[in-house]
Amino acid sequence: MSELRQLVTFRVGRHLLGVDIEEVQEVLTAHDISAVPLAPQEVEGLLNLRGRIVTAIDLRRRLGLQARSDRQAPMVVVLRPERGSVSLLADAVGDVVEVGTEDFEDPPETLRGRSRQLIRGAYKLPRRLLLLLELDRVLDIAVGGQE
Repeated sequence: MSELRQLVTFRVGRHLLGVDIEEVQEVLTAHDISAVPLAPQEVEGLLNLRGRIVTAIDLRRRLGLQARSDRQAPMVVVLRPERGSVSLLADAVGDVVEVGTEDFEDPPETLRGRSRQLIRGAYKLPRRLLLLLELDRVLDIAVGGQE
């Protein structure tokens, strides 16, 4: 019998990504983000979340994708405090989807480079693949960062 899992989904470029619902504290529209001098390129900056300072990691940069246009404001996926004060910037947030373990596969062969290192695997949905982020690696800026 299949075990069910709930994932929060979001879009980054052409990728549909997901993280376990238990990892997410909240989803917000873009906030003012303050740049951090000398921070790795994947760190967009810091945002003030009701008095708590949260690091914002740009998933486009983290995955090695083209930068977001200035007109396109990101969505902010704030992770639970157990992960530290960190959030992920995505192009758009989707739904919470329920997936079965029988639909889980290794990352697709077409996924290469930095992106492949940051994806745990994929779930087959009716018309797309949902890529499951490997959060430990995504948050470890040294993995797949600047070469």
